[in-house]
Amino acid sequence: MSESLQERITQAMAELEATQAAVARAQADLSQASATVRSKDRVVEATVGAQGELTGLKFVDNKHQNMTGPQLAASVMEAVQQGRAQMARRVRDTFAPFTQPGPEGSVRRGLDVDWDRIFGSALSGGQAGSGRWTRNRLRDEIDEDDEHIG
Repeated sequence: MSESLQERITQAMAELEATQAAVARAQADLSQASATVRSKDRVVEATVGAQGELTGLKFVDNKHQNMTGPQLAASVMEAVQQGRAQMARRVRDTFAPFTQPGPEGSVRRGLDVDWDRIFGSALSGGQAGSGRWTRNRLRDEIDEDDEHIG
């Protein structure tokens, strides 16, 4: 081994500090982020923050006045779900580099993140099951399917 233990510790600490700084920058950028989307029928415009919270709702050109309550509710839900999905993808993409192992020689191993557990159905715009599964969760699902064969 050409590296001493102290050199490896120093490298690990430098990588940790760089990662902490990068995470802090990502969090700061996302704290101001939002997504504004319109429903397919172009009646509702929803703005959603980085944590999936609804921060704005607009009825475009008063088109909603000709809609029934259930139609308007469906347009609102669609726009909000689309906004949540867009922000969830942005958050996932922002933090994705931290889930990958570091370059060769790095001590960073990467994280195994279950995006479905974090965002629920937001990644798919309201449809459960679109995020990355962890290896163990997939194995659990396969085992559960095997139990029902018979």
